[in-house]
Amino acid sequence: MKKLVSILVSLAILAVIYWRIDHVKLLAAFANADPAWLIASLAMVIPLTMFTSWRLQQLMPERGQLSFGEANKLILLASVLNLVLPSKMGDIAKSYFMRDKGNLTGSLALSLVVFEKACDMLSLLLWCVFGLLIYPHKDALFWAMTVAVVGSLLMGILLLGSTTFANFFFKTSERFAPEKVAAKLGKLKESWNQMHGYFWASKRQLAKVVLTSVFIWFLHLLQIWMFILALKAWVPFLSNLALSPLAILAGLLPLTFAGVGTRDAALVLFYAPFFPAPTAAALGVLCTGRYLLPAIGGLPFLSQYLRSATEARRREA
Repeated sequence: MKKLVSILVSLAILAVIYWRIDHVKLLAAFANADPAWLIASLAMVIPLTMFTSWRLQQLMPERGQLSFGEANKLILLASVLNLVLPSKMGDIAKSYFMRDKGNLTGSLALSLVVFEKACDMLSLLLWCVFGLLIYPHKDALFWAMTVAVVGSLLMGILLLGSTTFANFFFKTSERFAPEKVAAKLGKLKESWNQMHGYFWASKRQLAKVVLTSVFIWFLHLLQIWMFILALKAWVPFLSNLALSPLAILAGLLPLTFAGVGTRDAALVLFYAPFFPAPTAAALGVLCTGRYLLPAIGGLPFLSQYLRSATEARRREA
């Protein structure tokens, strides 16, 4: 039922966007797109997947090391699951397959994925803060978003860097959360503490994973800028570092199907000073393609992993 509601919300937002823009100009934005830039920008999903897979290898302990090919399959599989599960929960589901493929305990596999997602979020917020601080067109809305993003980044750094603060945060959240949510927070706290012990034991590995995450998100934002160039529009790259993360964050809200709708509306709103709404709507379609292409690449592996998961459950039973 929740999935149906999210699809309906996405369709409703898209209907409002496309009703208000000039459809002829939207089609013209695609018709006039630069083929070379379009192919190059869409092809960025390949190095992005490969770097993300390499990072997953670095996350694994030696006894549970994944091959590069297996890591790629897991990343592509998570892309498929992210299309049908809310709030990037496909990445959390990935820990189940990491447990079996990497010979890990369930709690360690979950803690590795939690750390991976924490690095992703902090890297995105870091680039967003950098872009917002130098963004020249800040009004009251942008100043408010700057304060919110900086606050979120600092909160994330404290959660990642201090077990004392992390335990205080989770205990406080459990106290005020509904019973089912509190139970999930309790499990997350256990995984978070295990993640702290695992990664802070090796500062070198920690630095490698964090720096790789920052670089991966630079490539994500570069890809969106290349989409803009493919549409023969223009925005300064540094301004794009501020605007594209905000649109991505809007797409992470658990309101719509795979971020479709909220992300498109954010692109139309934030890029209004640089190009018209039809071009921004076309950019939204290309940004959705960023998630569809890896998901399509992961479809051939879906049945294999679901079958493996079913066999594992039978063995456990």
